Amino acid sequence: MQTKQEQLFRDAGVWKAIANLAVPAMISMVVMLLYNMADMFFVGQAGNTAQVAAVSIAGPVFTLIMAVGNMLGGGGCVLIAKTLGEKDGDRVKLYSSLCCWGSLLFGIVFAALAVVFADPLLGFLGANEETWQYAKMYLTVLALGAPIMIFTTGFGGIIRAEGAIREGMIANLLSTVTNIILDPVFILVFHLGVGGAAIATVLGNAVGAVYIIFYVKTKEKKNETNFTLSPSYARRNPWEIRRVLAIGAPNAINSVLVGFASAIANQLLAQYGTTAVAAMAAAGKSTMVISMIQMGICMGVQPLLAYCYGERNVKRIRETLVKLSILTVGIGLTVTVLCLFNSRILISLFLKEPEALALGREMISMLVLSGPFLGVYYLGSNFLQASGNAPMATLVSTLRQGIFLIPLLYIMNGLFGVKGNILAHIIADITAAAVAAVLALRQYRKLAKNKILC
Repeated sequence: MQTKQEQLFRDAGVWKAIANLAVPAMISMVVMLLYNMADMFFVGQAGNTAQVAAVSIAGPVFTLIMAVGNMLGGGGCVLIAKTLGEKDGDRVKLYSSLCCWGSLLFGIVFAALAVVFADPLLGFLGANEETWQYAKMYLTVLALGAPIMIFTTGFGGIIRAEGAIREGMIANLLSTVTNIILDPVFILVFHLGVGGAAIATVLGNAVGAVYIIFYVKTKEKKNETNFTLSPSYARRNPWEIRRVLAIGAPNAINSVLVGFASAIANQLLAQYGTTAVAAMAAAGKSTMVISMIQMGICMGVQPLLAYCYGERNVKRIRETLVKLSILTVGIGLTVTVLCLFNSRILISLFLKEPEALALGREMISMLVLSGPFLGVYYLGSNFLQASGNAPMATLVSTLRQGIFLIPLLYIMNGLFGVKGNILAHIIADITAAAVAAVLALRQYRKLAKNKILC
């Protein structure tokens, strides 16, 4: 069964295909950014810097939950898009079923581990006496909601394989709007603070999950999709989940390293006081829009690259990569300039204390310097993943937040203090982008020479 989405992947002009895939994905990422910012924004309205810092400290737990969802969603999306190109509908049902029930199982395991080991985890994340109670409350609620959040993230990712970018965007939008509506109710009206922010996050994901389930079930009844939520397909060959996890590993590793690096950065910043932790958290949220938009574009077009992999269409891949390079770098530069000139407005969304505001603005003016280069990094990573080169894609995913950033955090902090923390991020971003570009170019030349994707 050939869907309209498959026709888009195979026959539409490349700019049209990019627009149809990238624009909704980019909007989804902006929506996700708002989703991530909502908790810190409304917590910040209470004027308690310790609670703002607590959201940042427990933030890696949220990142880990997203890492599991992104691993299932990213791996499932690539495999399903490739399988669609090979016209194998049964395996599409297998992978979709595995991602559905795998997300719930992983979520239950994650919740149990996070609750049991909450105290040592908070110690590692850099919580102190001032932030401990707030951070533990935020962590516990998020952990209990992990099964729902992993399903929403994971299955919202794999429906992109059939080109359902708009539906994924709607799911994100519903989650975000629900979160934004509930945040002030729980935080400012019921005075639940960071606990209320976490409750709103989980409930927002629940609304997104309901929409995704409704979408898939409706399409199934109309015989308009190859997806299924039935556990029977997963039971037939449960070990195929290993292929999903292997392909999705770069997504997960990148997310895990983001959380790990954030924890280390908070540990190092804690020695300079809660204000430094809160300022860095606010500056990071303010500049995240640069990377999220570029990431959204590349992730949105990844199913097109994977589909061409299934059909072995090297010419279409080349044209797509060239046009994506122009698009991501151009948009990255534009958004970087906008963030730089609106730093006062951005930082004031989260912080009220004058000292924290001043430090946050200074941090933004430095963090944006690597913005234009991030598109190259995400394009290289997504291309390697879509072409099935899991080892190289995994390596690239470890570079930015792991191999480069973590050692640099210690080195630069020792040399330059608070500013060194920011310099570490800039150097890691630019260096990782350069390496990703070299590896992606090498992979493409290999594929073009052999006239086959491997």
